[in-house]
Amino acid sequence: MDFLENSATLTGKRGSIEVITGSMFSGKTEELIRRLRRAQFAGLKVEIFKPSLDNRYSENRVVSHDERSILSTPVDNASAIFLLAGDVNVIGIDEAQFFDTSIVDICNKLADEGKRIVIAGLDMDFMGKPFGPIPALLAVAEFVTKVHAICVRCGNLAQYSFRKSEEEQVVLLGEKNLYEPLCRDCYNAALKK
Repeated sequence: MDFLENSATLTGKRGSIEVITGSMFSGKTEELIRRLRRAQFAGLKVEIFKPSLDNRYSENRVVSHDERSILSTPVDNASAIFLLAGDVNVIGIDEAQFFDTSIVDICNKLADEGKRIVIAGLDMDFMGKPFGPIPALLAVAEFVTKVHAICVRCGNLAQYSFRKSEEEQVVLLGEKNLYEPLCRDCYNAALKK
């Protein structure tokens, strides 16, 4: 192995990509906040980004369903993350499914620079189809955590975000008024109604 191939080891750079995924109400954002707070506690420089379109709880905070929050920078597109990352050690990205596929290359470049990237996002849309760039991020991630909600109809583990309205657009921001977590059986039964 030549010097360039080994330079990341010699300089101590250890970039990585971590993806936290699952359905709505499964604790993705809560886990993202937990990991980022631990990094802050360790004295690392942390920057958190979220899509500017997600202002359900706050304009400039990432907020979990249980109301835990952390200061964030809203961005209109994934390229802004690369421009704003600066000299931070850890980058958090919430609601990554709302970014275009360029986020995959951006996360790879940042990880190649030695940064730890922690991403949270829905793995499936309300139709049960892979959502946005999340499948590609799962493929390039060193670490993947799939979290589950509890099915509101039967109590089993839920992996689907069932939309209770007739709206058909893929991106429709909402909470418990529009979505409920369901297991596979309850999701399939709900689709037949």
